[in-house]
Amino acid sequence: MNVCKIDSNFPMDLMLLADPAEELVKAYLDKGQCYITKAGNKIIGVYVLVPLNNQIVELKNIAVHEQHQGKGIGKELVLDAIQKSKELGYQKIEVGTGNSSINQLALYQKCGFRIISVDKDFFKINYPEEIVENGIPCVDMIRLERILSTEK
Repeated sequence: MNVCKIDSNFPMDLMLLADPAEELVKAYLDKGQCYITKAGNKIIGVYVLVPLNNQIVELKNIAVHEQHQGKGIGKELVLDAIQKSKELGYQKIEVGTGNSSINQLALYQKCGFRIISVDKDFFKINYPEEIVENGIPCVDMIRLERILSTEK
């Protein structure tokens, strides 16, 4: 899979699959680096790395086009983000996802992330519309991290 960085023409429709708040997406795009993968000429996957400080980067907005989901592309994007974070010299990568995002929680843990905290009511406070996934109201943000500094 070929992943490349882009600096403009962000795939907002795809990004809104992962985060329905366009204003929030635009805000972290201004602070981060956006990476995409394509099938032919069509962008099918995206993620954003946002530095939190010199040592920690946050992985945001991992999204795969609906037609291409279930093919391992999301996992490849997460693993690519981990590798890019190491190359950029970060010691830790963090990610947050909704309490109702069962598949994403499994994916991150399969990729070596561990749960570190819960931001209670994050989605109730920051999103105007209720989010429901897998029949579960999305109210809390589950925060996970993976330590990079001791890896080769």
